[in-house]
Amino acid sequence: MNDLGTPAKPAPRGGSIQLFYAASVARNRPTVDRAEGIYMWDTAGRRYIDACSGPVVSNIGHGNPRVLEAMIAQAKKVAYASRALFENQPNIDLADLVTKLAGPGLERAFFVSGGSEATEAAIKLARQYAVVRGEAARWKVIARDPGYHGATLGALAVTGDPDSRRLHGAEARLMPLVPAPFSYRLPPNHDVDSYARHCAAELESTIRREGAETVLAFIMEPVGGLATGALVAPAHYYEAVRAICTKYGVQLIYDEVMSGAGRTGTFLAAEHWPNARPDLVTLAKGLSAGYTPLGAVLAPARMVEAVANAGGFLHGHTYSANPLSCAVALAVVREMVDRDLMGNARRIGAVLRQKLEAIRAGSAIVGDVRGMGLLQAIEIVADKETKAIFPAARQAVYRIIELGIARGLLLYSRRTANGKYGEWLMLCPPLIVTEAEIDEIARLLALTLADYEAELRKEGALP
Repeated sequence: MNDLGTPAKPAPRGGSIQLFYAASVARNRPTVDRAEGIYMWDTAGRRYIDACSGPVVSNIGHGNPRVLEAMIAQAKKVAYASRALFENQPNIDLADLVTKLAGPGLERAFFVSGGSEATEAAIKLARQYAVVRGEAARWKVIARDPGYHGATLGALAVTGDPDSRRLHGAEARLMPLVPAPFSYRLPPNHDVDSYARHCAAELESTIRREGAETVLAFIMEPVGGLATGALVAPAHYYEAVRAICTKYGVQLIYDEVMSGAGRTGTFLAAEHWPNARPDLVTLAKGLSAGYTPLGAVLAPARMVEAVANAGGFLHGHTYSANPLSCAVALAVVREMVDRDLMGNARRIGAVLRQKLEAIRAGSAIVGDVRGMGLLQAIEIVADKETKAIFPAARQAVYRIIELGIARGLLLYSRRTANGKYGEWLMLCPPLIVTEAEIDEIARLLALTLADYEAELRKEGALP
């Protein structure tokens, strides 16, 4: 019955996943038909350039023949086998390759189905290791504000987003937060270096305040994702964080769901700071490059052996290390290595950075460019002099995304904490991107930003 007491019409069944999201955020999205390389086509035949790799996923581009062949070959052999009953060779081969690329101290790989699962698994492994070592009092995981580590409740507990914490705080045991070392929007009386030192000092004071014996881990993105817009801190920040964690026996977890799998020019972003190696690393997204759901936790052999000898890891999922996903990811990583796509991320990433800096110089609304390799972001501002943020009601980055779609350019963003910390657009094309394609991305981005500036001037919101 409706409010008038008359029988209500039955609601239409089914429909798109877009029905779960606000119309203002996703308006009449085109229906995808096919994709190849860095391009995608809708059912009307319109072509789009994938300047963001989806949500920073499609690291080797779309429709890769080698990956598709591996997928079909493995599916014909066996698509699924329970890890409780069988070993499977793709799991072993993938673990061997990934840990070799990851470098010293990360000799074991635990494969799951995505980034949120990887966060959950990393925290649980760190906790079980602490218990095995006789440190059962350690359970608190410190994270950064803002920050994002997944959508499951354990991951949300370490996510620095006030909206998520307000909504799910009653269900999740919220963990302590410390400030992220922003480099563009700084507090008064701070420069980039001093604020980074302040943020590291806040980590140490928080560990002490919480009780060092109760702190299990500190989790952070070495190169920021959506929460901070490709934030890169000064090198001394990473080294200070590593030293603080070592001093208090706290496990350092790098969330490399976005920054890993070659995106910053090395297999792990952690490689850029060799004096700040993490204890645990999470991977997902680019590891399987969108061809299949897959995530991973990389861990030291000593930790895994201690847990295994105490009865085994009390955690797992139905699809953990399944042969089909492992075979696909193995083909993805081999393609990455054989084609030197990590080297391409370094070389072409430098070209992208130059193009974005040129756009910033000529734009009234691009305040900052930051990132590393092919993980870059531009920060959108209402005033470049004051760094003022657009009013939340304007939904600036979402409007720019819509204008980009109209021009055949795919961009990625999310207004962290409704724009409290600023808003940015991620520029993260597949690692196969060429210099000519970067030119095309830059041209379309400049036009899209000009379209939005024209709208603002027409409304009197921009001089």
